[in-house]
Amino acid sequence: MAPKIPKITEEVLSHSPHREIPVRMRRLRRSSGIRSMLQETHIRPEQLIAPLFIKDGLQAPEPVDSMPEVYRQSPEAVIESCRQLMDLGIQAVALFPCNPTSLKDPFGSAALDPSGLTPRTIRALKAALPALTVIADVALDPFTSHGHDGILSDDGQDVDNDRSINVLTQMARILADAGADWVAPSDMMDGRVGAIRQVLDHTGHGDVSILAYSAKFDSAYYGPFRDAVGSQVAAGKQYLSKATYQLNPANARESIREGLLDEKEGADMLMVKPAGPYLDILTRLRDRTDLPLVAYQVSGEYAQIHAAARQGWLDLDRTRDESLLAIRRAGADMILTYFAQAVAAKLAGGSQNNH
Repeated sequence: MAPKIPKITEEVLSHSPHREIPVRMRRLRRSSGIRSMLQETHIRPEQLIAPLFIKDGLQAPEPVDSMPEVYRQSPEAVIESCRQLMDLGIQAVALFPCNPTSLKDPFGSAALDPSGLTPRTIRALKAALPALTVIADVALDPFTSHGHDGILSDDGQDVDNDRSINVLTQMARILADAGADWVAPSDMMDGRVGAIRQVLDHTGHGDVSILAYSAKFDSAYYGPFRDAVGSQVAAGKQYLSKATYQLNPANARESIREGLLDEKEGADMLMVKPAGPYLDILTRLRDRTDLPLVAYQVSGEYAQIHAAARQGWLDLDRTRDESLLAIRRAGADMILTYFAQAVAAKLAGGSQNNH
């Protein structure tokens, strides 16, 4: 015979021994109004930066298969997308080119073409939307036939740091010439921030800011991005290792050292990438610098939230919003996120697609 389960009666619920609970934290959670007044961390549209993928020859936005609701767009279409973003309060976009294989070579030569895809798009954006802050990526992976962020050594076994810097500094100058407000070296070469600062200052671009990818980890979360810009296809491999120049995910102290070196070399802002798995790095870096901190919620973070939501395992909007609040709470002043438009639209009381 099954044991008899006692019932909880009203008498049980109403009876309690004498106790004092002087501090009741729930007093400050009683209503939505109180919770709103006491909320410590907020997301505002101007704290969000929208990463945008650009590609020549498109008649319509081209979906990125591994990133739901994210598209490659023509330079013309990007202008209209940026207009919508600005209407929602987003002040900045970061441009990433997707180039055809025919433009790629071992040296990333097309990165130094002043009439290339990114410089053309920057000029068009600044002409149409002069108040928009345009951030230009400085790295060679969209331009190299091997998919690395720099030029390979003579034996092809590693990336040559100093020869890569020689190209990256010229690339940064070309992007600044086109009108970029911020250049963002994402290559992780040693000394590139100082070299870029020197070149910019000596070519009339002293007012162009450097957003340094300072703590960029050799992460497994970049796969969808590499799909979007075509660097993984260029590599022709299942996995493209960048471990000799990107940070070991196990090393916190080393990442702080990287950030402080970039600050010393003249970076205006420091970035942690990826964001969600590295909140501790954000907090540690926040404690060591007064520079603005930027975090990149990368393609893999975005894709996994969408994938779980599509399976019905997570609520998309709540998980998205919580992930961004966590990044801000950890110390980020700004966030690059593929959710930027959707979140800004929600804050504005509407909804829009990401293109």
